[in-house]
Amino acid sequence: MLPMPGVCWLCHLPLRLPLHGICSVCLRQLPALPILCPRCALPSQHPYLPCGRCLRRSPPWQTLICVSDYVPPLSQLIQRMKFSGATALRVMLARLLLLSWLEARRTRAVPHPDLLLCVPLHKKRLWQRGYNQSALLARPLAHWLTCEFQPHGLRRYRHGVPQHRLSAPERRRNMQAAFRLETAVQGRHIALIDDVVTTGSTVAEITRTLLAQGAASVQIWCLCRTL
Repeated sequence: MLPMPGVCWLCHLPLRLPLHGICSVCLRQLPALPILCPRCALPSQHPYLPCGRCLRRSPPWQTLICVSDYVPPLSQLIQRMKFSGATALRVMLARLLLLSWLEARRTRAVPHPDLLLCVPLHKKRLWQRGYNQSALLARPLAHWLTCEFQPHGLRRYRHGVPQHRLSAPERRRNMQAAFRLETAVQGRHIALIDDVVTTGSTVAEITRTLLAQGAASVQIWCLCRTL
């Protein structure tokens, strides 16, 4: 059951600012993140220096920004948006992602993106679901940041097994040569939007594709990062 307009998605109490979707009390009570590596966004000892994992073998993207670990309540809200058709959640969830990016820009001076792209679904899965949840997040973000969004800038042309059913090595193999770039990215700062990043195999494969075509930098923005 969806809450009425102007009601917090979590506590269902009236909102003073209905478009926010979440009240200030629930916002403050979201699970706090530990100190994260600014590059891979996994637990680290320093918020501004690469962790030991990244010093040994850094991911291809420049920074990863997330709102939460994959835990309630965000994990439950993502499930509702993704599998139960609760697309009205998109504005509230996109706003949480915007707040996390603004904090990263304030503390780490991450560049303002020129272009937003979303992790694509294969056309069969897109037809089954009816929408791409990452594109739902990207549209309001592009509006707020006044930057370009190309909803079909990336295409997935190999329909593999869903990533959440696979082990980490299987995820990497499943993503190899799965994506094709459909827009110009040379010299541009790209923000790649996803709902959940687990091992990072999907966004790593896409990032390598973007950098190979001349992208200046790639940021990963996700609601949840499995820690």
